Amino acid sequence: MKKKIIWIIDDDRIYQTIIDKLILKSGVFSAHSSFLNGKEAINALNNILEDIESLPDIILLDINMPVMDGWEFMEEIKMIKSKISKKIIIYIVSSSIAVEDKNKSKTYKDIFGYIAKPISVKELITMISHE
Repeated sequence: MKKKIIWIIDDDRIYQTIIDKLILKSGVFSAHSSFLNGKEAINALNNILEDIESLPDIILLDINMPVMDGWEFMEEIKMIKSKISKKIIIYIVSSSIAVEDKNKSKTYKDIFGYIAKPISVKELITMISHE
């Protein structure tokens, strides 16, 4: 199985440190990048649109972040989706237990699932098998 690229978009640096360790432990990703908000990630996507090898396969997206939150990121990605030459699977990974957030995530066809923090190695490996 070819290893995948995963991006984490989350403003919590402690969570980023934890997820980095879990990603390494899972052994199923060749690379990972972290962004503190949706704007940083959109800028990075825009810079590599033509480079299919650098595009992420999976994005773990937090909802509540400064600058650009998860929902705003989803609106931005809709606008550049036609320029992205690879299918990117997006999971909302949030500490929010609000039913409204879970329901809203279902209104985006590019969101594959909603996972409550903390995420596990098993969940990371399962994401690859669903791709």
